[in-house]
Amino acid sequence: MNTHHYIISFDPKDSVENGLTMERAQALGLQFCKDNFPGHPAIVCTHPDGHNHSGNIHVHIVIGSIRTREVERKPYMQKPRDWLEGMKHSSTAQTMRHLRVEVMELCEGAGLYQIDLLNGSKERVSEAEYWARRRGQMKLDRENAALTAAGQPPKQKKFETVKDTLRKQISSVLYRATSFEDFSDRLMQQYGITVKESRGQLSYLPAGRTKFIRAHIIGDKFEKGLVLATLQENAERKRTIQFKPDRIGKLVDIQAKLKQGKGIGYERWAKKHNLKAMSQTLILLQEKGLLNEDALDQRIAELDTKFHESLTVVKDLETRMAENKSLRSHVAAYQQYRPLAQKLKSARHPVTFEEQHRTELTAYRTAVAYLKANNITKLPSPNKLEAEYAHLASEKTKFYEWYKEAKEELLKLKTAKQNVALFFREEEPVQQER
Repeated sequence: MNTHHYIISFDPKDSVENGLTMERAQALGLQFCKDNFPGHPAIVCTHPDGHNHSGNIHVHIVIGSIRTREVERKPYMQKPRDWLEGMKHSSTAQTMRHLRVEVMELCEGAGLYQIDLLNGSKERVSEAEYWARRRGQMKLDRENAALTAAGQPPKQKKFETVKDTLRKQISSVLYRATSFEDFSDRLMQQYGITVKESRGQLSYLPAGRTKFIRAHIIGDKFEKGLVLATLQENAERKRTIQFKPDRIGKLVDIQAKLKQGKGIGYERWAKKHNLKAMSQTLILLQEKGLLNEDALDQRIAELDTKFHESLTVVKDLETRMAENKSLRSHVAAYQQYRPLAQKLKSARHPVTFEEQHRTELTAYRTAVAYLKANNITKLPSPNKLEAEYAHLASEKTKFYEWYKEAKEELLKLKTAKQNVALFFREEEPVQQER
C-alpha cells in the first residue's frame, strides 16, 4: 500500500517550559490525524528526539493513500477525490496550507511555541550555521554544567553564531533609527558595523571581518525594502510622540543661546516656544492646585518617594519571577530526564548511551546541580509554582502602573518647576530696565 508521511515537530523548549510530554504529544497527534485524515488507515508514533539530538518531541503520522470510506466534505477539499471512498489522498497546495494552519492552531490551543508556517521564517539559517549552533550549544551546555556543579553561575546560556550576533545588533539599531543615515551612523558608532548598498541590495560588515554579509543571507527584515519601511515607521512614530498634546515643553534659556551665537530668527522662535511652554505650565499647576511653591515642592517629594518605592518593588518582583521561572524549568527537566539518568546506570554500553542522550543528561545534571546549590530536597509542585508566578506577575503589573503614573507626573512637575524658575530669571533684567 502506498503511504503519505507527515511529521509534527515541537519546539525543544516545550517539554521544559510548557509541560509537553510524550503522552500529551501523542494525544495531540492522534486528534490531528482524526481531524485531518478521516477515512484513511493511519499509524501515529511519537519520538522524544531526532537524528540530530535536538531534544524536540515530534509526532510521525503515516496514512494509507486509499480512503476506506466516504467522509464529510471540508472547505479545503477541492475535488470529489478528496472525500469519496476508494480515492487517493492528494497533497495539493490548498491542502498543505490547511494543514499548516491546523498545526499552528494546534500549538496555539495547547499553549506551545510555534513559528509562522505560512510565511516562513524571518531569519534565514543555512545548514552550516544550523550545525554550528548545535555544536556550539552542546559545548556551552557542558561548560555551564561544570560551572554550576562548581557553584559558579554560567555567564552565557545560549550560544550565538557570528550571524546571530549580527542579527541582534542590527535589530537593536533598526528599531531606534529614523533615517538611513541615522541607521548607518548608529551601527558604526555602537557596534563597528559598516552597511553599504550595491545594486539595490544591502550588505553588512561586522567588526573584525573583511567580507561583507549580504542582507538576504541573514534574514528578510534586514533587506533594503523592509529596512526603509521600518525607518519610516520609526520617524512617523517619533513625530507623533513629539506632538503629544499633554506634553509640557521646556523653556529655552534665550540669553544663553544668544551668547552662543544664535540669531534673531532663533530668538523669535524661542519666544513663541517659551510662551506656549509657560502657558502649558500654568494650566498644569492650576489643575493640580500647586501654584504655591511649597505645595509644589511637597508634591514633587511625595511623587519621588512613590516613584522609587514602586520601582524597588517592581525590581524585586521581577527577580522573584525570574527565580520562579528558573526553578520551574529545572524541576521539569529533573522530572522528565531522571528516568533516563537511571537507565544510564544499568546501560550495557554507558559511553554510547551517554553520547546518544547527551543533551537530556546535561539538562538533568544541570537541574540536579541547581537544586543542590539551592538546598532543595523536596521538589515543589509545578501547579503551585505556576500559581505563585501568576500572583507575582499580577503584583508586578499593579506596582508598575503606580511607577509609570508617578514617573509621568513627577517629570511634568519637575519641568514645570524649572520653567517657573527660568521664567522669573528671564523677567528680572526686563523689570530692572523698566
